[in-house]
Amino acid sequence: MSLEVIQPGLMSLLQDSGRFGQQRIGLTTGGPLDPEAFALCNRLLGNEAGATLVEVSFGGLVLKATVETRLCVCGAEMPLRINGEPRELWRVHPVRAGDEIALEFATAGCRAYLGVAGGFAIAPRFGSASTVVREKIGGLAGDKLQPGDSLPCSANRDAPLRYLDEADRPHYGDSVTLRVIPGYQVDHFPPLEQRRFFASEYTVSDRCDRMGYRLEGPAIACDIEGILSEGICFGAIQIPADGQPIVLLNDRQTIGGYPKIGAALSLDVARLAQLTPGATVRFEAITTEAAHNALHLARHRLQHLPLTEYRP
Repeated sequence: MSLEVIQPGLMSLLQDSGRFGQQRIGLTTGGPLDPEAFALCNRLLGNEAGATLVEVSFGGLVLKATVETRLCVCGAEMPLRINGEPRELWRVHPVRAGDEIALEFATAGCRAYLGVAGGFAIAPRFGSASTVVREKIGGLAGDKLQPGDSLPCSANRDAPLRYLDEADRPHYGDSVTLRVIPGYQVDHFPPLEQRRFFASEYTVSDRCDRMGYRLEGPAIACDIEGILSEGICFGAIQIPADGQPIVLLNDRQTIGGYPKIGAALSLDVARLAQLTPGATVRFEAITTEAAHNALHLARHRLQHLPLTEYRP
């Protein structure tokens, strides 16, 4: 019993909540680039919080069901069709054996999460099913989905049919402001360079992937060219020799030697990962305390968003 991959789309990866505690052996975290959409998809389906879903980047995924189950898609505006009929995102839909599920190309945002009730049954590697293609680990043979792949799942006719009200859904635009916690290397950036960094607008380049988003704009100078390689946190903002910031994401390398001006708040990095090349990014400094407050408030909101049941 499974969903069979007819067309894999541009980049479709099996992801759970991520691979934690393994950086000491050189394995990065992986996991969903947009944890909010990922979590809401699992909540709507009644799954465990970290159940395995498919992260669909840009669209083009076509699946065929060989099982009766419930299905939900959350995230970017990626038109969903079941047997050619339009279906709403952020809503659980019944699916029967033989049904064809298609996700068209995104019109706003670029990452969506497709899940089934109970999640996909993928054996964990080093504590997680998350796919990291660079490391060839997780998912199905450590690679993106391919035509003919089978996504194993259980039959489920009993999961409640629910939806998230439109007013409570995230909306994806073409710009984002990243709140930044300055790091211990910030003093290596002269005051003028810091002001330039926080006052300037940057453009998302076409050199972006799950490792990091490269930005283009006013170059930022540092009084050191490099440092001894050290561990790198999620959201770290590296400034390489060309002065163009790189915001590091889930599949980042575990160590690096570029100076870092700070780390972006994870809530905002999720919005960054929904941007496509040409979108704009600005930076805003915040304190560690403000970051903690924002995270706690967002977590509380996510856990308490009301879900509404409906009849088919």
